[in-house]
Amino acid sequence: MTVIIAGGGIGGLSLGLSLHQLGLHFHIVEAVSHVKPLGVGINLQPHAVRELFELGLEGSLDGIGLRTEEVAYFSTRGQLIWSEPRGLEAGYRWPQYSIHRGELQFLLYRELLARCGAGVITTGAALTGWHEDAHGVVVQLENRKTGAPLEDLHGQVLVGADGINSTVRAALYPDEGGARWRGTMMWRGVTRAQGFLSGRSMAMAGTGARKFVCYPIQDLGSGGEQRINWIADLALPPDYPWDRQDWNREGHLHDFAPQFADWKFDWLDIPGLIAAAEGIWEYPMVDRDPLPRWSHGRVTLLGDAAHAMYPIGSNGATQAIIDARVLARELDRGQGGTALAAYDADRREAVNRLVMLNRGDGPDKVLDEVAARAPDGFDDIADVMSARELADIAQSYKAVAGFDVDKLNARAPLIDSVRLKGRENR
Repeated sequence: MTVIIAGGGIGGLSLGLSLHQLGLHFHIVEAVSHVKPLGVGINLQPHAVRELFELGLEGSLDGIGLRTEEVAYFSTRGQLIWSEPRGLEAGYRWPQYSIHRGELQFLLYRELLARCGAGVITTGAALTGWHEDAHGVVVQLENRKTGAPLEDLHGQVLVGADGINSTVRAALYPDEGGARWRGTMMWRGVTRAQGFLSGRSMAMAGTGARKFVCYPIQDLGSGGEQRINWIADLALPPDYPWDRQDWNREGHLHDFAPQFADWKFDWLDIPGLIAAAEGIWEYPMVDRDPLPRWSHGRVTLLGDAAHAMYPIGSNGATQAIIDARVLARELDRGQGGTALAAYDADRREAVNRLVMLNRGDGPDKVLDEVAARAPDGFDDIADVMSARELADIAQSYKAVAGFDVDKLNARAPLIDSVRLKGRENR
């Protein structure tokens, strides 16, 4: 059986590594000619980290990311609303990581080549279509630069892991249209600065309409300096020219920095952090509507192609990795469309709930709730929201997203080690 994977991002590469671990044959086709570490910071939640550890990547992850220990929410005045431990500090058996998205993708890519050889991936190849026959699926490709047709690929199944603007999804749902914008733009940057709070904290301040998120992704020597990833969100008018989705789209200070000019708090100088950025990128906050099916015959979707979600609650890359592990497990248990249907049944409804929860701001809704109850600030957060209410917001999100600490720690592995065929080439 050959699994054809369209897309060499985090989800597609995780699927390739998982299939290799199980001894299943696969081939990845990636439209870009050269895989490069693009993007900025993301967080990986413990349930995804567990899967990467089970792929043997613990030491590699520690080499490119930091183990997050705390998440903290603040008002527009910089007042602490809620904080809680994360990762190992919260009792999980696996850490949470703050990590550069591109470095994670490149790590997975290097591991794939080292374990499987360069022959398992074709770059510079764009998928143009497919059809099913008596033996499986036949995928048509073209050279992305020249448009010249490439040799067809033959496999048992096709997995569309080709991102929010998925060609596979568009073919399955031709009337869907483009991504859905929530009216928020994000400006992202990375700044070399002194660490803040615990030095392993993820902080969110403001409201849904004007929010700042930041966390360190790299330590720089022994003097306390770090590379700090940050995101500034602003709600904008409906006619704003948002629809150019490109992680390399340059952002400009004058478009957003004045809105954060007075956010100089005792725990972080936000305007100073913005001004000193190594570079700034602009990106719209978009998602896609939940689908009634991911799997159609011998074709299915994975990651953003299946369930692009707002980047709230740090679950985009995490859910793609979980998709990959569940799909690999089902392909090991069954064949063709039967395995894809089992994967769909396991994952789709749960992730669709998460997409909708993120539309409602997920755990970040606590920021707007506090702002509504105490628009002029507060002396004691307990006068605004009880500790129980704050904890319930955080816990309910974890339950939907799949990383309730007790359930995750007690759950059996997604891929049982007994089933592993030991064909990794480490």
